Amino acid sequence: MSGGPTVLVLRALGLGDALTGLPALRALRRGLPGHRLVLAGPAALAPVVRATGAVDGLLITRAEVREVPGALPWAGRPPDLAVDLHGRGPLSHRLLAGLGPGRIWAFRHPEVPEVPGPEWDAEEHERDRWCRLLRWYGLAADPGDLGLAPPPRPSPAPGAVVLHPGADALARRWPPDRFAAVARALRAEGRRVVLTAGPGEEAYVHETARRAGLPPESVRGGRHGVPFGELCALLAGAGCLVVGDTGLAHLASALGTPSVVLFGPVSPRLWGPPADGPHRVLWHPFTADGDVSRPGDAHGVRPDPRLLRVTVDEVLAAVRDLAEASAPGRPAFRSVL
Repeated sequence: MSGGPTVLVLRALGLGDALTGLPALRALRRGLPGHRLVLAGPAALAPVVRATGAVDGLLITRAEVREVPGALPWAGRPPDLAVDLHGRGPLSHRLLAGLGPGRIWAFRHPEVPEVPGPEWDAEEHERDRWCRLLRWYGLAADPGDLGLAPPPRPSPAPGAVVLHPGADALARRWPPDRFAAVARALRAEGRRVVLTAGPGEEAYVHETARRAGLPPESVRGGRHGVPFGELCALLAGAGCLVVGDTGLAHLASALGTPSVVLFGPVSPRLWGPPADGPHRVLWHPFTADGDVSRPGDAHGVRPDPRLLRVTVDEVLAAVRDLAEASAPGRPAFRSVL
């Protein structure tokens, strides 16, 4: 890397993580003028990085899902500042320290005492967490600064209700027969329904569409998912998104798209959409006898019991509620002619 002072930010995670980290990235951009801001993350984030306008470059990382990369392919003089937005350490702290940066901003960890910082709070919302880290180091940071401008391209399905049945873990995947039931009911009401498939989910989502009685062309996304530009256009023009706790939920928050978000293993208090947005959260943490369930595994191999407590009728009621409360200027839910 050459030129002026550089800031390397580690957040080598997925779409939802990138978008929840966007307020912190914008705070770094504003608070460190004249610095080149580079994000270390997977290649799939390249179009997301471009859309945010908050980052000058992407340093491509490779790692298993949610693990700290084994190395960073940084060339040239060390970064002037390295910022750990990846986790609490110590692996991520040590990865950045290995580059010899002038400073490291990160949460405090007893195994890396040379890195000062605030204490980690496991009960904090993800957007709030990283903004608090930067405030500790003296930068102004607003967790609400998460908006993305809608793309200039038109929606391929204006006003549609978009259903996203997939998730990268079964624990956060609401059963396909329930998504199919929602799709059938919305179609019967005259609403246009589109299903989206993430990478590797095409067959699963086409089967959901078949169960719902929808034609194959109602599914968007192939082997590699929906291209990011098309996905943004689809969501920006949608009447509503129905989705689990996945990256698309955060994209809907960023675009201001009304959403119904189904939570299971993890509380919306930690990963939910903004409370003041056009969103409905469905979350049932209580057991049959009224006790609060223990936190679940967000990467578990079977649907979480909390998620299974969400019913088809609840989802339909939330979609209808959002349709009635659509903000002025957003496309109304479009009837199928």
